[in-house]
Amino acid sequence: MSEKTVLDREDVRRTLVRIAHEIVEKTEGQGVAVVGIHRRGAVLAARLRDLVAELLGEPVPLGDIDISFYRDDVVTRSPGAQPVVHASHIDFPVEDATIVLVDDVLYTGRTARAAIDALFDYGRPQRVQLAVLTDRGHRELPIRPDYVGKNLPTAHGERVNVRVAELDGIDEVTISEPAPADGSPGASAADGADGAAPVTEASGGRAAR
Repeated sequence: MSEKTVLDREDVRRTLVRIAHEIVEKTEGQGVAVVGIHRRGAVLAARLRDLVAELLGEPVPLGDIDISFYRDDVVTRSPGAQPVVHASHIDFPVEDATIVLVDDVLYTGRTARAAIDALFDYGRPQRVQLAVLTDRGHRELPIRPDYVGKNLPTAHGERVNVRVAELDGIDEVTISEPAPADGSPGASAADGADGAAPVTEASGGRAAR
């Protein structure tokens, strides 16, 4: 499997700094809170929260949310293909807040939709915005991010791998196309339930939804 690096560690750092400035500019720092989508979105959210708090000179609430039971394919997945469940932590009132949801990759939009559903179980925010490190296109739902680190034109058969130092020992974003199962050139990887090639947590990346 060949991989092409599209963002290295310094690129990721600069991208998060830019997004933090955009969040402060767009929200004016009024009632802003940051919530990451497990798993790598939660890591990126923690970094973004620190950057936004530094710019504002005041604490910014941070939360993380697991969307496993809000996915629209839970009932159709086999028992062995169910997602890994992580705990959610939102320990602040979301009412009257501008919640910036953070994820690593935006693909079909189904993860973002599930995250919004999960978030509203905690209350009714004044506004919900979406920040993503990368947007690879191929939307299946009318979801549009407010903050984008990098737009990545991709084919359906390609895989976007986001790795973060906290979980994977390195910060990078790569694009790869799995080797054809039959050894013939041009064949794409088998699609997961969300239209992306399946990636396990142990692989150092995940399939974007």
